[in-house]
Amino acid sequence: MAKRIESPQNKLVKRIHGYKLRKNREKDQIFVAEGLRFVAEIPGDWPVECYVVSDAFAQTENISSLEKRAEVYVVPDNLFETLSETENPQGILAVCGRKETEIEVFLEKKNAFFLLAEEMNDPGNLGTVIRTADACGVDAVFLSKGSVDLYHPKTLRATMGSVFHVPVIQNVSLEETAQLLRARGIPLYAAHLKGRQYPYSLNLRRACAFLIGNEARGLSEEAAALCDSYVKIPMPGQAESLNVSVAAGVLLYEVVRQRLIPRQN
Repeated sequence: MAKRIESPQNKLVKRIHGYKLRKNREKDQIFVAEGLRFVAEIPGDWPVECYVVSDAFAQTENISSLEKRAEVYVVPDNLFETLSETENPQGILAVCGRKETEIEVFLEKKNAFFLLAEEMNDPGNLGTVIRTADACGVDAVFLSKGSVDLYHPKTLRATMGSVFHVPVIQNVSLEETAQLLRARGIPLYAAHLKGRQYPYSLNLRRACAFLIGNEARGLSEEAAALCDSYVKIPMPGQAESLNVSVAAGVLLYEVVRQRLIPRQN
């Protein structure tokens, strides 16, 4: 049965407030999923510590299914608003655990398909990239050290729940990851303005990986040097570059296109 919390001084309330800071999320290996659609995306085997709902939500929605899975706490609407990271809160959030997986688990898959990112700083861009990677069936996304936190509230919202579907590994060493890929014969392609070939000329039906760079600086010389070759996206217009999430989408969907269309003899 749902429990009632009235006081902003309640320990759970204070703890959830604390999860607005990255250091506290990392310390407890926790993140907060907020919103009806986002919470509904949580898989059945994902660790959920508890749910918090507003009075308005509890009065209009059936929370019995939540109670079967984890503890449910009901709070006044104004108290929920202080916990929320959105302008128009929907009245439900879930305190979730994290799932950690070793890189090697993904590298063993046949015709694996990966995306690596160097120091992505914008949470909205990162969330969009993860959502696109999910749509394209990417096996894993690797984020270099110095990237924005995967569990930043804006990142999570931008994933639209895809954070539960595609494995994302944070704080990786790009050099070590490139070595692991090379040892398994998986080519790593840098999305780079100096590329001399388009992604359409690559054989992406086999295992492959793309590396994209920082929103403002692109790829560093050190990161680009780790790749087997550079590829560029054709831009017949006047723009000098593409938004990183758009560029990632173009590259990832070329893999999808090649793998969906039968090879022509």
